[in-house]
Amino acid sequence: MAIYKFKITFEDYDEISREIEIKSNQTFEDLHRAIHRSTGYSPEKSSSFYVSTDNWIKGDEIAYLPNKRKEDQGVALMGKSKLSAFIEDPHQKFYYTYNFERPYDFHVELIRIILDADPNIEYPFLAKSVGEAPKIFDKNLPAAAAETAKSDEFDFLNDMDFVPEDTDELEAMGEMGINEQEREGEDTEEEGEGDEFSDEFSDNENYDEDGHKNDY
Repeated sequence: MAIYKFKITFEDYDEISREIEIKSNQTFEDLHRAIHRSTGYSPEKSSSFYVSTDNWIKGDEIAYLPNKRKEDQGVALMGKSKLSAFIEDPHQKFYYTYNFERPYDFHVELIRIILDADPNIEYPFLAKSVGEAPKIFDKNLPAAAAETAKSDEFDFLNDMDFVPEDTDELEAMGEMGINEQEREGEDTEEEGEGDEFSDEFSDNENYDEDGHKNDY
């Protein structure tokens, strides 16, 4: 039985690639799952392979977990579609979109046909892996995990051991600061008034220390 060797690359990260060997009578779902054993992504996402031209123009679609519209249109299903039924060229290409909610696009190219399977290998088989797959933050993560994945925008509050209950305390501190400024302003006015009278007494030599006018 023939073995197909596919090279899979991210469309936007062509330096990241995988090479997977798979039996010709295995299905596109087998290839789909093998790809995501190598990326670490969940395979349980709506995804599709498209028979492609050399210029990566999409043709017939082979889908996994298709929506109702595609089902009604009779789209081919990965689990029921053998690879050999869609291989028309020794360098056959497939355009592959993973997870239509947050899609990643891949180029899948047949790079070799091996005539005999190796009895010591369980297929699909990851023959080569280059680069680490980009991280995916799933919107369906539990709330605690989603919070961890958020922006570091408020990290300075974490550094201060801030908790929501501290809000009232912060507001009170702010009010105290405003009141303190008001009190300082009042003190400044009082000091100014005192200075005015002090200047009046100090500038007139006809007044004694108690502020009484001298007659001499």
